[in-house]
Amino acid sequence: MVVAWVVDRAIFHRGKRFAEAVMRDDLTSEVDTRMRFLRRLTTLVILVIGAMTALAQFDALSQLATTVLASSALLAAVIGFAARQTLANLIAGVMLTIAQPLRIGDSVAIEEESGTVEDVRLNYTVVRGGDGHRVFIPNERLASGVLRNDSIVEPQIDLEVDLWLPLALDADAVLDALARIEGTPVARIGEVASEGVRYTLSRGTVGPRERPLHASALRADALRALRERGLLSELAAS
Repeated sequence: MVVAWVVDRAIFHRGKRFAEAVMRDDLTSEVDTRMRFLRRLTTLVILVIGAMTALAQFDALSQLATTVLASSALLAAVIGFAARQTLANLIAGVMLTIAQPLRIGDSVAIEEESGTVEDVRLNYTVVRGGDGHRVFIPNERLASGVLRNDSIVEPQIDLEVDLWLPLALDADAVLDALARIEGTPVARIGEVASEGVRYTLSRGTVGPRERPLHASALRADALRALRERGLLSELAAS
């Protein structure tokens, strides 16, 4: 345990000094992701080796180990079947750490969940949503599923929100009202369906961490603009 703690601290300080020396944000996030996973994996390996070494000091356990090794094929099959999901997540975590389709601080969307990557652990990844909730996603799902990363290349991401409005509203009036919002946003029709029209509103770029706050403000500005044009009154009347 002492060796594991010392190695963990050494990796942490080494990675921190390297990130500070490079002075690049994108590389710092890469180093941070790899460093966290490496620290946990190294600690696990050291503790397992230490436990096996300690157990080997007892003669009774050594004889038991010899008996167990005689049926190692059956034991390996049983352990492999029981821990297949855990091992799959661990191997997927190694793949994610090396390839890095996502990093600490990235803004990502995974299936129905979206948010900021908070941590990449041995078996799962922690994603924090815009409202503060945390989602724990198994690493195997990340490695085999579809992952959207809005900040993997650029530190700034587009600020874009969707508004669903009824078909009865005048589309030209809605687009004109949205285009007059402060900051000269771009308003367009994204989709037309039987249940309504999806209007897409975009305004500049923001950092991934500030996106939920700015998106909320943009939606509020859109509602205010529609109210001033009397479009929300038409919606209530209909």
